[in-house]
Amino acid sequence: MAPGEATDLAGWGNFPVENCNIYRPEGLDELRSILAQRREPDFISRGQGRSYGDAALNAQRGVILAYGSGERMHLDSASGTLECLAGTTLAEILDYAVPRGYSLGITPGTKRISLGGAIAADVHGKNHHKEGTISHQLLGFSLLTADGNILDCSREENSELFWATLGGMGLTGVILGVRLALQASSTAYVTSSNERCRDLDDVLTRMEEGDRQYDYAVAWIDCLAKGRALGRSILMRANPAALEDLPPSRRSLPHHVPSRVRPSVPLFLPGWLLNPWSMRAFNAAFYAAHRNQRQTLDFDRYFYALDRIEHWNRVYGRRGALQYQVVLPQSRAREGLVALLERIVDTGLASFLAVLKTTGPANPAPLSFPIEGVSLALDFPNTGTGLFSLLEDLDAVTLAHGGRVYLAKDSRLSQENFRAMYPRIEEFNAVKARYDPEGLFSSSLARRIGLAVNS
Repeated sequence: MAPGEATDLAGWGNFPVENCNIYRPEGLDELRSILAQRREPDFISRGQGRSYGDAALNAQRGVILAYGSGERMHLDSASGTLECLAGTTLAEILDYAVPRGYSLGITPGTKRISLGGAIAADVHGKNHHKEGTISHQLLGFSLLTADGNILDCSREENSELFWATLGGMGLTGVILGVRLALQASSTAYVTSSNERCRDLDDVLTRMEEGDRQYDYAVAWIDCLAKGRALGRSILMRANPAALEDLPPSRRSLPHHVPSRVRPSVPLFLPGWLLNPWSMRAFNAAFYAAHRNQRQTLDFDRYFYALDRIEHWNRVYGRRGALQYQVVLPQSRAREGLVALLERIVDTGLASFLAVLKTTGPANPAPLSFPIEGVSLALDFPNTGTGLFSLLEDLDAVTLAHGGRVYLAKDSRLSQENFRAMYPRIEEFNAVKARYDPEGLFSSSLARRIGLAVNS
């Protein structure tokens, strides 16, 4: 078996960039051989590389690229059960399932991630307040563990390993095959409603009073607005569209999504283009352009707006971006959000992709991110020391209000803060030690936050 190919890798945020040793197994036998020979101190699986930070990086160590994307999908049309390989992307699932009258019940804001990666990050979407994370539609999966065995994991079988793998960031083993319960859909469209909200109190009140009336709810928030306008937002909520909701021209093909030419960002843009002045202008224009309205949208336009632009992460320049996503418990959400937004406004460090949404109860996974409350996600251009200082301040605010940071978006959280934010870490560590006592699976993220057995 040849050694891994030394390659510079990064997550979707293009920060950090680390040199890793890449392995490309073409099948299960080759994958097992790579792990058994253990030419590296440890390995991590990598799907599409869409987590922002270092979750799928392993500096100077092994990275196993997912294989089998798009192969061997089978849908039981009676039950809606889909069986596929973990390397399959959500986009491939949708392309296969939507014309057959099914869709994903839970989906994040991009469909260009692997299913295995979605499980490892326990992803959630615009309907977490009603449906929870991907665990809600996950029936089971097969997992290749450190000893070379393949275990079937579900709520009933190997359940502790099932829940540890959800949100476990790839540290329990390599997910191979997946069984997923899809959602029957009468159309590939949603009826959406946009509402302008004048400030943070306005949007939080509307979310609390109205989100339960919608399957999907999310708000774009202007994190640079200050004073009376602090937290002004556009609340964008939707329900699945029935056939009669569609324009007459669409009713004959209700599961057809129009194809579109996707523009591309051909190269990394100069870093100076994204500054507090340009972002403040963008946010003001975005808020002004989104008036109160109801409309019917296909699922691509509502769920995956950024997927319509190839390589959009290049707008942040070669230094990349850091995403900061936190969740705060409901009882502390308002005061915590005020403190976070005021700190951002004070520094002038800007984010023009800022998303606010309500979250429902936590699931049994010890490292799952969402808890019942409100989540805020922010994208920051990497400006260096000042940004890292701000994010440390935001960590302190988040901790003070009982919140936590999402590991799939993180690239700099400290061990101390991680342990404070995730009080069930020892439950995960116990499962990890039981199935991977020699630390075959690790990552740059794991070592940074103290989740690796072998450091």
